[in-house]
Amino acid sequence: MPHFSYEYSANLDGRLDHDALCERLFDTAISTGFFEVGAVRVRAVRCEHYRVADGLPENAFLHLMLRIGQGRSEQDRAAIGEAVFNALTAQLNDLLSEPYFALTFEICEIESAYSWKKNAIHPRVRAALAAADTPNGETL
Repeated sequence: MPHFSYEYSANLDGRLDHDALCERLFDTAISTGFFEVGAVRVRAVRCEHYRVADGLPENAFLHLMLRIGQGRSEQDRAAIGEAVFNALTAQLNDLLSEPYFALTFEICEIESAYSWKKNAIHPRVRAALAAADTPNGETL
């Protein structure tokens, strides 16, 4: 964990750089210091059918959900949320300046007793990061 999933209205196609947003969310998660590279997932889900507010065709939305494992303090979750929301709003600043865009974000904790995982990516990424370390322990 963390897993980012965002749903967005189809009318944002061509107005939103999904690759840039996914990279920004990934980079932000890593920059918090709470997550390993091999654990981060970012995905986008286009919603073809939707209704927003008063039904104007210009109305658009993006809802980001961040799912994280249990065990972080309320203060840590708040710090993660602030970092993510700041990055998100900076990336979507142009859309937020319009009167037709709604942005929402939530963090959901996954109860560990009901979360099963197998991740073959972790060992490879950890080994690559260790190999990138210099002899004196500084990461390149």
